[in-house]
Amino acid sequence: MCRTVILLLAAAVVAPAQAPDRALSGFRGESLAREQKLESGMDGLFSGQNQQEWMKRMTSLPHHVGSPGSRAVAEFIAAQFRSWGYETSIETFYPLFPTPRVRLVEMTAPEKFTARLEEPPVEGDATSSIRQNNLPVYNAYSTDGDVSGELVYVNYGVPDDYKRLKEMGVDVKGKIVIARYGGSWRGIKPKVAAEHGALGCIIYSDPADDGYYQGDVYPKGGYRPPNGAQRGSVMDMPVYPGDPLTPGVGATDPKRPPDPKQAPTVTKIPVLPISYADATPLLQALGGRVAPEPWRGALPFTYHIGPGPSKVHVKLEFDWKLAPAHNVVARMTGSERPDQWVLRGNHHDGWNFGANDPISGMVAVMEEARVLGELAKRGWRPKRTVIFLAWDGEEPALLGSTEWAEQHAAELQKHAVAYINSDSTSRGFLQAAGTATLERFVTQAGRDVTDPETRASALDRYKARRKVRGQEEDLRLAALGSGSDYTVFLHHLGIPSLNIGFGGEGFYGVYHSDYDSYDHFVRFVDPDFQYTVTTARLGARMVLRLANADALPLQMAPVAKEVNQWTKEVVELADRMRKDTQKENELIRTGALKLAADPRLTYVAPDPEGEVPFLNFAPLQNAAARLERAAALVDKVDPVKLPAGKAQAFEEALRAAEQKLLRAEGLPRRPWFKHVLHAPGFYTGYGVKTLPGVREAIEQRDWKEAEEQIVKAGETISGYAEWLEKAAASSQAGL
Repeated sequence: MCRTVILLLAAAVVAPAQAPDRALSGFRGESLAREQKLESGMDGLFSGQNQQEWMKRMTSLPHHVGSPGSRAVAEFIAAQFRSWGYETSIETFYPLFPTPRVRLVEMTAPEKFTARLEEPPVEGDATSSIRQNNLPVYNAYSTDGDVSGELVYVNYGVPDDYKRLKEMGVDVKGKIVIARYGGSWRGIKPKVAAEHGALGCIIYSDPADDGYYQGDVYPKGGYRPPNGAQRGSVMDMPVYPGDPLTPGVGATDPKRPPDPKQAPTVTKIPVLPISYADATPLLQALGGRVAPEPWRGALPFTYHIGPGPSKVHVKLEFDWKLAPAHNVVARMTGSERPDQWVLRGNHHDGWNFGANDPISGMVAVMEEARVLGELAKRGWRPKRTVIFLAWDGEEPALLGSTEWAEQHAAELQKHAVAYINSDSTSRGFLQAAGTATLERFVTQAGRDVTDPETRASALDRYKARRKVRGQEEDLRLAALGSGSDYTVFLHHLGIPSLNIGFGGEGFYGVYHSDYDSYDHFVRFVDPDFQYTVTTARLGARMVLRLANADALPLQMAPVAKEVNQWTKEVVELADRMRKDTQKENELIRTGALKLAADPRLTYVAPDPEGEVPFLNFAPLQNAAARLERAAALVDKVDPVKLPAGKAQAFEEALRAAEQKLLRAEGLPRRPWFKHVLHAPGFYTGYGVKTLPGVREAIEQRDWKEAEEQIVKAGETISGYAEWLEKAAASSQAGL
């Protein structure tokens, strides 16, 4: 029903989309006409057949970091770039990457059961039977361990779940917890479990979230089968990503000792993922109270919390080695402004075959590079330098991109214009997140790309979906947390970044399993490669426009709008916490909260929490107001009309502006993350926290730190505004 409405709405907006305002930020006059002609001629050059052939080849063998397949894929990609005319090299780094020697999960009471920990071959999936160089089901950067204890079910295993456990009188200290995937990034689950004294952590995929409850399972449908399991990293990446042994420095030495004890981001307790087939006996044997309704999954029995009588033994041993991570770097030097770099990339490594994640995005990036290479053979040259990048080691910890960017940090901060990423793509709707300065730029690119299913523009289909949902229709770039290779560019180096693709209609329930294969992709994700081609058309426009523009298409008003909104949110967060705390403490004091509990359950009322003080948000509010005024001044400047010298100085000021939002000391307890406006949450992982220093201090009820972070964020935003004010004033001086 909803999909039909969306298609009707999309069809209704096709006519207006055929003749909209075709202005392009940063282009005027003859350059605008040349760009439009170039893009129009470019569209017929894209080939889904190329992408299909590349995907089939690159997913024919496991190609995780450190594997022979990874090296072969990197060399194949490099050879293609060279054939298209790019100056191409492979840069290799040597991060720590563990692979398992021993994996054991067994139930020792009330009955015996040993988890299979294996994904069996699936009929019709050609690669699912390959075992050579295949990574088994495991979590990278779990610590070694041999632990036994009663089992406790902790729902998604996020901080709020442990608050609920405490209210129910359940303590996980000395126990082993089992959590279902979802609710947060997987690495948060063992992190929070360890903080509460658990000995070990098991993570399983519940069919309610990731299996038959969502639809038919593979191979009949696209969703996760009973023995499918989700591999993935559990490294504490909210502290810092990349090589655990060399934060802030490129891991170039292959002879360093691979000592995990020197790596603070390795988990404190052993953790292992399992399938819902393996989880069923463990959960079914649990006793104790019945799980609250929101905690119940779709397995065919009553969910209990424990502890026990299920007792579990988990044993893990890893081979800790330095693995070569091969990054492909392909350059087309600019004809007029070669010292300004447009960066476009994605990773090529996968958890074994990785067709959707990441090869769907990688083949889109490759097709963009091929088409731009064809344009160059016909006489076109970009004004700015274009660099295509294919990363290794993204899956375990953003290894390749982080080490490369740390190694080249000074050059990147001096030359980079923007980084554009596409981790994966599939059928459906335009998906874009990133730096607010690029919001109008993304809107215009989406306007000029046709959605292959509806024949409306990708932007109009995006708007139609939001209209159906009752949301603001205009494109708004979501802030970036983490989870892909843009992380180091934005959060560590202050380079404007985007993550783009399509999605929402592909049946993708085999994430990080052996079944993320070519056969699954062509059946259930994007059978005719229409959306990988559309992603390439979108990305190519973005690269071309950044490379060819007379002036960089950056706009500051959306940043000011976001900062104002985020400032209001943290003020409201503190006010809401103050009111909620006062109300809850009064209920505890009078005993009303305890009396309201279900009498069938043993209930422990929470301890009263300290009052929430009134925080002084004035430094942040004043900075937000100043930024709004400064952004308006900058956005009034038309750099195309400035004299050459002033235009160049103004553009350089805007190119470097994002770096003014970094603080040298970084965020509290994680100095690697330096951006004051956004970061992955300390307890969300991939999920973004805006104004993270302020917001997380309030959430953790650290009022002294909250006051300090309000001042620091205000200082940084005010400094950013001052930078913009000076840029605007200098551009107009003497005119």
